[in-house]
Amino acid sequence: MGYAVVLGEALVDLLDAECDGEPVYRQAIGGGPLNVAVGVARLGGDVQFVGSLGDDVLAGRIRAFLADAGVGLAGAVTVPTPTALAVATFAGPEPDFRFYGEPPSYGLLTAGDLDADLVAGAGVLYCGSIVLLQPSVLAAARRAWSLATGLRVFDPNVRPRLLDGPAALAGLREVVAEFAAGAHLVKLSTADAALLYPGEPVEGVAAYLRELGAATAVVTLGAAGAVVAAAGADPVRVPAPKVRAVDATGAGDSVMAALVADLLADGEPVEPAGWHERVAFALRVAGLVCESPGGATAMPTRAEVIRRFAG
Repeated sequence: MGYAVVLGEALVDLLDAECDGEPVYRQAIGGGPLNVAVGVARLGGDVQFVGSLGDDVLAGRIRAFLADAGVGLAGAVTVPTPTALAVATFAGPEPDFRFYGEPPSYGLLTAGDLDADLVAGAGVLYCGSIVLLQPSVLAAARRAWSLATGLRVFDPNVRPRLLDGPAALAGLREVVAEFAAGAHLVKLSTADAALLYPGEPVEGVAAYLRELGAATAVVTLGAAGAVVAAAGADPVRVPAPKVRAVDATGAGDSVMAALVADLLADGEPVEPAGWHERVAFALRVAGLVCESPGGATAMPTRAEVIRRFAG
């Protein structure tokens, strides 16, 4: 099905670490959609990143990292602002992010910046994550959604620290409903589901996303696996493999990457069982990511996943 377009943010993570007994911060290229793009490329897919990048040395590193990973940059634009930072601290394998940069370099893409032919020609279009909280990028994503002729994939990737009160949450909930209505696949994490639809069981959330119009909905549950709601079947829980997790950064993004890569290769599964098999593979990808530190740098190849979980 050709190539995928991933529209979203790229930034630099500062990861809490230690050197000679002293606290330090380690730089890492990050951003959920960037992780997805790198993951798709590592799994053998042709992918283009669409988003705004700063005009500093850090943005140069992001461009070089994406190019080295095999991710195309035809849809990336340069904006006159420093690269946004996400400072991550750990109280376990799950990172806690705080974001710095005003205006954020990732939030300056406009609808007019889009390469319409690039977007329209994509076999899969991914939109989502924190860029949708920026009005200009939301407008760009809406235009991309309307231009898409291939499969549309959506992941809100909610960051509560970026939501300014109940009104912002309500607005995001409306955006999720808007994009889900035209999506072939929607993925949420357990944390996303709990924030957007408090008190609802994950199976109910997955079913609700399908009621909104999504052809298939997946809610990831961390070490417990994922819930899959596909057409013609009740929501089903797919277990995750047992792994030695050291860092969950990028795990959810790797699930999305694996699903996008398989959509590119083979299109949508005809039967619900096909979705269950694909999600099971995506959870193996995430398990391998959790066994290595880092997000984008931990994205595996298909051969590495098969080798790790042989048998």
